[in-house]
Amino acid sequence: MRVVDAIAEILRREGVEFLSCYPTTIMIEAAAAIGIRPVLCRQERVGVDIADGYSRISNGKRIGVFAMQYGPGAENAFPGIATAYSDSAPLLVLPLGHARAQAGVFPNFRASRTYASVTKNVEELLVPDQVGNAMRRAYSLLKNGRSGPVMIELPVDVASADPGDAWQAYTPVRAAQSAGSPSDVDAAAKALVEAQRPVIYAGQGTLYAEATDDLVELSELLQVPVATTLEGKSAFPEDHPLALGAAGTSLTGPGVRWIRDADLLMGVGAGLSRHGMYPVIPPGKTIVQITNDHRDFNKGYPTDYPILGDAKLVLRQLIEAVKDRVGTKRSEDRTVQSDLKKARDEWMAEWLPILTSDEKPITPYRVIWEAQQAIDSADMIVTHDSGSPRDQIVPMWVSKRPRGYVGWGKSHALGTGLGLIMGAKLAAPEKVCINFMGDAAFGMTGLDFETAVRNQIPIITVVLNNSTMAVEIPHLPISHEKYGSRDIGGSYADLAKAMGGWSERVDDPAQIGEAFKRARRVTEDGRAALLEFITSAETRFSMRRQLVDGPPATH
Repeated sequence: MRVVDAIAEILRREGVEFLSCYPTTIMIEAAAAIGIRPVLCRQERVGVDIADGYSRISNGKRIGVFAMQYGPGAENAFPGIATAYSDSAPLLVLPLGHARAQAGVFPNFRASRTYASVTKNVEELLVPDQVGNAMRRAYSLLKNGRSGPVMIELPVDVASADPGDAWQAYTPVRAAQSAGSPSDVDAAAKALVEAQRPVIYAGQGTLYAEATDDLVELSELLQVPVATTLEGKSAFPEDHPLALGAAGTSLTGPGVRWIRDADLLMGVGAGLSRHGMYPVIPPGKTIVQITNDHRDFNKGYPTDYPILGDAKLVLRQLIEAVKDRVGTKRSEDRTVQSDLKKARDEWMAEWLPILTSDEKPITPYRVIWEAQQAIDSADMIVTHDSGSPRDQIVPMWVSKRPRGYVGWGKSHALGTGLGLIMGAKLAAPEKVCINFMGDAAFGMTGLDFETAVRNQIPIITVVLNNSTMAVEIPHLPISHEKYGSRDIGGSYADLAKAMGGWSERVDDPAQIGEAFKRARRVTEDGRAALLEFITSAETRFSMRRQLVDGPPATH
């Protein structure tokens, strides 16, 4: 029995079914020996993203794990872990470390020192018989409070050492949730009821708490429109009459109007960060904030009514407090819904000709539109990538069910969506899982499409190929004019076939819908599919940069 064997058994007790990984680490064989499936990636960053996507779709109830070797393996994982940390996604990271005698010797890389800035906690396991305690601490941090990656570094000599018997008493860690202070809830309910133009701004904490039904109930009770953060997209059904859509660097027309004009904004499971990926909340608003992390209060904006607690439990408290004040009478007033429908119809009247355009090269908006017509939203999980695909798809994609969309973005590395959607497919194999990426994003991580092929993870990768970095047009005018700096190229459908997948290259807008249907049938047969659409360098975005106070976000 070795420390890695003890860890593998603890992972199994915690419900881990697969290990995202890249060799060489003895953790892989230890896990495989007891039936935990290894999913080997092509690069560590994507392996972390796979574990991340699995955790998100599972709402942290099942937690993804990534293991890698010391030195370059631990170094290459940094971008994926930084993304998970910025988006507060729970995952367990198990890097090997150099043997204890050499761990602190220059120039050996020490993960426990370097990763402290992008993990919820990092611990170096130095004493073999403490493995059970270290894993218990890690899972307690993963399951409680604000989510985030947790790391245990395993020096290679410790990983192979005898752990003793104490770890065998390990039992799975229980998660704990807290309701809000009754006085805090009562004060917030009073402010919410008295507001003239309130808006709810739902973050991913709503998803992790599985509080969508409660959010809908409160929204309908007071007839309050609901927007979501980028990571919170799908926390509120976007086909609901009170939905404003997600608010990122681009957003719906109604979203801009209602956020701008609100007199009270209530963040639910949202950190309310000031960041280039989010619209700025204009001054002069009363702020109510529900979060499970006290560090969120007064972080980006003054918090008038802070409530510390689990989003679902606090929403239930608010619903009861609101009913005590106004009953259910306000839910019968459809004035807000009528105003919102008018604003939505006006906005869609502007965009529908673009979404259904027959222009060639194809506009990416036509691809987004056709995908939603070809496949029922209830059957799908979708994610974007950085740059233009993100800003085009976020306002236009109508998410109808929780976790039907994987939004991400505070540390937004190109190519992240490919790993996330593989993790999503592992978590929800019954869903059609699609990632939209540009050709620049494919250049970052595209070879990991072969990871999906080899591991029989039947995803659909959509490459919007416009042969340029369109989102960078305003940023590279001189260098492009003199040296063609934005130009990129490739035949990505051919690459997908060379990697063993199924693919099509589409340049006719009339063929988009049928191509998605064919790709779906391929994935139902267990194969990974790639659709390459030849698109224009589209630079139209819905309400982009309408509510901002910082430099523009690109990729």
